[in-house]
Amino acid sequence: MLDYTKADWTKRASGLTMRHQAFINGKFVDAASGETFQSINPATDAVLADVASCDLEDVNRAVASGRAAFEAGIWSRTDPAHRKAVLLKLADLIRENLEEFALLDSLDMGKLVTDAATIDAPGSAHFFQWYAEAIDKIYDEVAPTGPGDLAIVARVPLGVVGAVTPWNFPLDMATWKAAAALAAGNSVVLKPAEQSPLSALRLAELAVEAGVPDGVFNVVPGFGHTAGQALGLHMDVDCLAFTGSTLIGKKFMEYSGQSNLKQIWPETGGKSPNLVFADCENLDAAADMAAFGIFFNQGEVCSANSRLYVERSIKDEFVEKLVARAAGMQPGDPLDPASKMGAIVDRKQTEGVMKFVEAGKQTANLVAGGEQVHVDGKGCFVLPTIFDDVSHDDALARDEIFGPVLSVIPFDAEEDAIRMANDSVYGLAASVWTDNLSRALRVSDRLMAGTVSVNTVDALSAMTPFGGMKQSGFGRDLSLHSFDKYTALKTTWIKYAP
Repeated sequence: MLDYTKADWTKRASGLTMRHQAFINGKFVDAASGETFQSINPATDAVLADVASCDLEDVNRAVASGRAAFEAGIWSRTDPAHRKAVLLKLADLIRENLEEFALLDSLDMGKLVTDAATIDAPGSAHFFQWYAEAIDKIYDEVAPTGPGDLAIVARVPLGVVGAVTPWNFPLDMATWKAAAALAAGNSVVLKPAEQSPLSALRLAELAVEAGVPDGVFNVVPGFGHTAGQALGLHMDVDCLAFTGSTLIGKKFMEYSGQSNLKQIWPETGGKSPNLVFADCENLDAAADMAAFGIFFNQGEVCSANSRLYVERSIKDEFVEKLVARAAGMQPGDPLDPASKMGAIVDRKQTEGVMKFVEAGKQTANLVAGGEQVHVDGKGCFVLPTIFDDVSHDDALARDEIFGPVLSVIPFDAEEDAIRMANDSVYGLAASVWTDNLSRALRVSDRLMAGTVSVNTVDALSAMTPFGGMKQSGFGRDLSLHSFDKYTALKTTWIKYAP
């Protein structure tokens, strides 16, 4: 795939089969209402599929299916080695269908197919493999007790896990939730974002092919106010993991209180700061990664480094480097390997990004981009945009734009940089660029963020937890800590004759 041309990808896209029904109890089925919604390619405005629009009745069917499978023990009580083998098979199937998954996500939400083929889809396979390998390496505990008492503390699956995932990384976000939840022995009901449901439906189909029993992994495409709300309020959902906006994360917290007090694990918004100090000797590397940190995936990344704080003595030089890099990252056809950015996910999101841009033209110094464009006369594309000399109190620096828009803010002292970086309702990620080890550790210690990347941006791996602080939520994906979300600690206390 690495040597595919635009013509190659386009030809393969034309032969795709789009799964468009809900996936419940191991079968593709229409929504009970018969209603559908259109999945639209934001790069071409073409309708990809009419997708089942699930509602309360469909969620009820999916949850009942998941509960029945859980109670039957066909997954929840199987040998850990069996679950491991099945999820390893699923990882292999994702790799075997890498090209299809890359195309589905690219067509569905506008990301570059080369990124989907080299980052997203391989990452999904890797995460399933990683959690599969972890299944038989997590041990229960024996508590210290007196003679005649044995207290066993075991991790047990919760039951039915609801997962509501965003549109920016459709396959990866479905995997981040489902891989850990399934590995722990739960049943899963996944509601993918209505903008990008296609890869999740294919994933569920492959899960059954790998050996996940019918009913254990269900997908209910639909809207937030229908399928999403139904999951949040459902009395038989034991846990709901959510990635998306802070506003909707708060709604799911409300739904929990209005229903059965189900666990809610929100991973929500971000406005991540990137601090570049004058003692960073490799400014070219810093500029490369600063551009990557905001323009990758069209800036549609919850942890995007959208606030750039640069020490004043190097600010002008650094901005020049960024402008040059922005010029080389122009949007194009997502199926063209020569393109450097893809399309914004839909018209609504594009309009929202452009509202911020137009307002910013009145308050800050636009030095790159600032326009909505078309490719071949179609689509939702925004030029990589940089605003210089942004006020720290400007909406450009305060609000999550979720697009390729960078705000540059100068600082004079380390203390000022830390203060401004922390002066946000969000605390998802942060980056620090310095060649002074003491400064790197000192500043990292004081930044209120779930992940601080030093001399890089947005570092993550299967081994480290991903999530935030403050209104970025408290859910954690990835790492062994993910099992904390999807299991309960159960104590069995046995008295015996010593």
